[in-house]
Amino acid sequence: MKTSALKYFRWISYLEGTSFLFLLCIAMPLKYIGDRPEAVSVTGGIHGLLFSLYLIGIVIMAILFRWKALRIVGAVIAAFLPLGPFVFERRLKAGA
Repeated sequence: MKTSALKYFRWISYLEGTSFLFLLCIAMPLKYIGDRPEAVSVTGGIHGLLFSLYLIGIVIMAILFRWKALRIVGAVIAAFLPLGPFVFERRLKAGA
């Protein structure tokens, strides 16, 4: 159970981080420079779903692995930083 939860969380972390970077680096410029607002509408919806799954994953991981409050806060803050989920996932993998 713990191994599959960790694998799920790592995948969601990667997908959420990727969708955030795609939103910031591709969809937003397309909206404001290329006058294509639909890029943000589609990407934003996908990112919103992945962000929600990431937060649910944090709750599951915190319960299963008995994370301390500082790690939980770090995971949530990582979701709001462009490369945060990648850094957090890497630290989690390293056992920090």
